[in-house]
Amino acid sequence: MSTAARREPAGPGLRERKKRATRTALSLAALRLAAERGWAAVRVEDIAAEAGVSPRTFNNYFSSKEEAVMASGADRAERVREELAARPPEEPLWDALTHAFAAALAEPSFDPATVLRARLALTHSQLAAEQVRFEARMAAILATEIARRTGTDAERDLYPRLAATLAFTTCRLTFEHWVRGGGDTPAADAVRRAMRRVRVDP
Repeated sequence: MSTAARREPAGPGLRERKKRATRTALSLAALRLAAERGWAAVRVEDIAAEAGVSPRTFNNYFSSKEEAVMASGADRAERVREELAARPPEEPLWDALTHAFAAALAEPSFDPATVLRARLALTHSQLAAEQVRFEARMAAILATEIARRTGTDAERDLYPRLAATLAFTTCRLTFEHWVRGGGDTPAADAVRRAMRRVRVDP
């Protein structure tokens, strides 16, 4: 009985890991095909085939190919949240946010898919719109962690969502500028400089 009890939590955990793996595979497949064929030539059926699943499975995860492309950024957004949660509680919030975003764009965690997503969003309006929607969802998650750190309420108080949205927007615009400029300097350094310029404290 004790063995069964120990094993029970592993079931849902494994299923969730498989779902995340499928979601990531579909997203990266969409990015690969966009790089090879051009965004307009990529169909949902192509993405599903590249990932080794059916179009029906694709539709279980995403409502469009635009959503699929942006979803590969979810791991990086989660890394930001984890980095923020790990910062010392006495550290000023904006300093902690700056570290969290810079760490998510630092080597060796930085990956080419992030650059490709940004380049696609810069040249395709539908992807740019999906990126803004994705960013809003991620900012809402980050706002919950900000509220925890600041003793505020993410639903009732303005500051958690304001800080999260400003941080995400600052980093997105900075990263887009960095991509346009050729990325000669580390992206994390560019983010640190930008975050210092728009600092917002409680």
